[in-house]
Amino acid sequence: MMKLEVKGIRKSFGDREVLHGIDFHVESGKALGLLGRNGAGKTTTIRILMDVFHANSGEILLDGKGFVPSKHRIGYLPEERGLYPKRTVIDQMIYLACLRGMNPREAKASAKKWLARLEVDEYETRKLETLSKGNQQKVQLAATLVSNPEIVILDEPFSGLDPVNSQILKDVVNELIKDDILVIFSSHQMSYVEEFCDDIAVINQGQVVLVGKLKEIKREYGRNRLMLSAENYALEELARKVEREWADLISVSDRKKEFLILELKEGADRRKVMAALARSDVDVERFGGYEPSLNDIFVEKVGEEE
Repeated sequence: MMKLEVKGIRKSFGDREVLHGIDFHVESGKALGLLGRNGAGKTTTIRILMDVFHANSGEILLDGKGFVPSKHRIGYLPEERGLYPKRTVIDQMIYLACLRGMNPREAKASAKKWLARLEVDEYETRKLETLSKGNQQKVQLAATLVSNPEIVILDEPFSGLDPVNSQILKDVVNELIKDDILVIFSSHQMSYVEEFCDDIAVINQGQVVLVGKLKEIKREYGRNRLMLSAENYALEELARKVEREWADLISVSDRKKEFLILELKEGADRRKVMAALARSDVDVERFGGYEPSLNDIFVEKVGEEE
């Protein structure tokens, strides 16, 4: 079991501080979703983790000791892809594996294993530039995993993948987590983050504004919220009825495509709302506690993506 801790990381470029004390942690066998708007500081944080940039202050610890990336097997898939377009797939896979400490025989065996696992082994003798965007992306992921890393950092890994290839990648990420690999996962596709990540850290304007276990965060954000739809009322009509007749109990906080999101007023509870509905002419279609999506929480916390 490994535990990676990021503590109080600050980073400046010239006179401008871009990270203002970043704190989060992640353990092996789990995935952390590192989220934020464009320019929030996610990539800078990742580059400090990879020792590409040096922090001005703060520390990164692995199992309580100073983290030295060069002493560990790390697989990093950057958002800006970096393989060589005019070299064959297998040659650069072997080259990268050897750079990370494998001998040529081990490197070739591992390269072939990961290319087969990601279903691109038929292209191993082709130049990368001749492959489709989706297959190039799968080769990039194979190159990330070729050294059998103990820490994997994935920045927008699903970019350019169709649903079939996305499923292959999802299976691989789930296997990494099951194999006790420590995974940091950065993506704007919130559905994938919800699927993989036990914990999240949301960065906004260079500081962590939300961190913790995703289930607990969703439970907290859903507290005192209900969802409601009716078979005999359109949503706009139902919203007006709520505001007109039950303003002492609930208010309409949002409208989804198929239901209203209601906020309980102080002193009200679900039973009182149910009793009011039972006395009314509303033919209830859907009613119950509301669990927000990660996208809802993200938008509420930092605003929509630009």
